[in-house]
Amino acid sequence: MNSAAAGRTTGRIHSWDLSTGVDGPGTRFVLFVSGCPLRCLYCANPDTWHLRDGRETTVDDVMAEIGKYRDFVTTAGGGVTLTGGEPLLQPTFTAVVLRRCKAAGLHTALDTSGFLGTRASDELLADTDLVLLDIKSFNAGTYRRLTGGELAPTLDFATRLDRLGKRMWIRYVLVPGWTDDPEAVEGLARFVTGLGSVERVDVLPFHKLGATKYDALGIPFPLRDTPVPDSRLTERVRTQFRAHGLAAH
Repeated sequence: MNSAAAGRTTGRIHSWDLSTGVDGPGTRFVLFVSGCPLRCLYCANPDTWHLRDGRETTVDDVMAEIGKYRDFVTTAGGGVTLTGGEPLLQPTFTAVVLRRCKAAGLHTALDTSGFLGTRASDELLADTDLVLLDIKSFNAGTYRRLTGGELAPTLDFATRLDRLGKRMWIRYVLVPGWTDDPEAVEGLARFVTGLGSVERVDVLPFHKLGATKYDALGIPFPLRDTPVPDSRLTERVRTQFRAHGLAAH
């Protein structure tokens, strides 16, 4: 595909934002790509679930928007992060955006559940500097009940990324009664310890900031009555990861 044709590649996006500290190193231009195959009970962005609800755009248009903030994000040691939704639901669009960002000298990050990891070509991953891999649970049954999907594809993807030497940050959402089981956390910590390209584990406390989106969409928020984790529980889980020599935040 020549550069002109690549620039006309279309995709559906929800929005974009600027963030610091949670979507990769430095200040990031974060592109929210529409569509997701999972239905995580704690999802804060139910408005990104369906492709049909996204706004169709071209890679050229996305790059023009990124260009407005290029100096700002690079000066702040950042780059571009593709998230969602699930960026790998639109692998061609995602791959072209990542390639264009790399060609522009921008640091690139891909935030993914890994559930669709087989859709990520080696070429797409070559243009990805960092993968933010969301591992929802290390218990297969809990994973299925929590997301509606299967755990195995994510673990296979993690192993593939490690084989490729691809830098990873593991993201783990801590939900009381769902992902706080000490045995499951230990299992995940042991698995992650075996992945040499993992740089850190981010334990992200469950929150309810997306509850108003569910109300606006007229759909129930499944974990509305679930408490958010307190600082003691959050530190306990981080300590479990640290006990395996992992940098947990």
